[in-house]
Amino acid sequence: MKIKTLPIFMAFLVMGVADAMGPMSDAVKTQYDLSNVMATLLSFFVFIAFAVFSVPGGLLAARIGLKKLLLAGLGLNAAAMLVPTIVTPGFATLLLCIFVLGIGTTFLQVAGNPIMRDVSAEGAYSRNLSFAQGIKGFGSTAATYLVTAIASIALFKNMGWRAPFPIFFLLMAASFALVAVLRIDEHKPDVPPSITSSLSLLKEPVFALAVFGIFLYVGAEVCMARFLFPELQKMGMTEKMAGSFGATLFFLLLTVGRIGGGALLLKFKPRPAFRTSALMGVLGTALLMTGKPALAISGVILSGLGFANIWPLLFSITVEEKPEHAGELSGLMCMAISGGAIVPLLMGALVDTGLNALAFVVPALCFVYLFVISMRRAQTV
Repeated sequence: MKIKTLPIFMAFLVMGVADAMGPMSDAVKTQYDLSNVMATLLSFFVFIAFAVFSVPGGLLAARIGLKKLLLAGLGLNAAAMLVPTIVTPGFATLLLCIFVLGIGTTFLQVAGNPIMRDVSAEGAYSRNLSFAQGIKGFGSTAATYLVTAIASIALFKNMGWRAPFPIFFLLMAASFALVAVLRIDEHKPDVPPSITSSLSLLKEPVFALAVFGIFLYVGAEVCMARFLFPELQKMGMTEKMAGSFGATLFFLLLTVGRIGGGALLLKFKPRPAFRTSALMGVLGTALLMTGKPALAISGVILSGLGFANIWPLLFSITVEEKPEHAGELSGLMCMAISGGAIVPLLMGALVDTGLNALAFVVPALCFVYLFVISMRRAQTV
């Protein structure tokens, strides 16, 4: 492994901080006396940024370079984490900070995948990128764990729900410093993609179906991050059990699944693996709908492993249709991450009506869609 890849792996690690906004929503809900829909705005403001800034971020990278875009993302994220570190913000200010975090994370996503090619040894790009996704998953798991663990440490105890923010800020600042001193020979495209050329790809059903699939997948993942903890408590689990078997276990299995999936894909073709992953997601979310703790834990395990490789599988299968448009497709896929803003609002509304565990029908239906498109023929995903 080249030393140059380490700062980029660090950047992938801090991408996972955005995933902590789902589990943090429950504590914020109590702090500001919010409804489930209002509390879900934390993740909404993170992921709506992907809808607005993904394609422009790609255009900006083509003009200023990937490293500068990566530094811009890390700088924005550090600033967003600094405010709640210093003061207890009003809810509107907190949402502004979370929106800035969303913009920064969008830039990290847009720049992170292609810049890994520029710092990797010849022939090591695919391996390093797969490993980077596992590192991002580890970041998600660690960030989710910090939400519940840091507040119990004496140094941070008085900060309450704000306790993880100083750690998040330090991680962003350290990553910024490492990337800033890194020398990178970037490979810039001869003809940068435009917004028009990117959006025109959606006229082709193969790409429209895939982008909508990413939209639903990310929305389903955020639903799990946001609602597993409170809903497992409603099923009768203690706070400690719900914390251990909820989002923390889910993100841990995402990480295990992503790292293990890279090895398994040496033997299995992408399309059958995608179909199996989607089916596992359907079964896992269906078990959560039963409202029974034992079955729910099995559901979290199945869901975590099933959700793990949907993104890289659907992305790679789609790019195979027109590899010459990989840049535009990357922007569209990142734009579809905005599903993390929209889909959880629907689940939050169902929870507020008293459906509780049955509200997991939302991520279940998302994975039904993914399973359906996994059955289509090669030329249509």
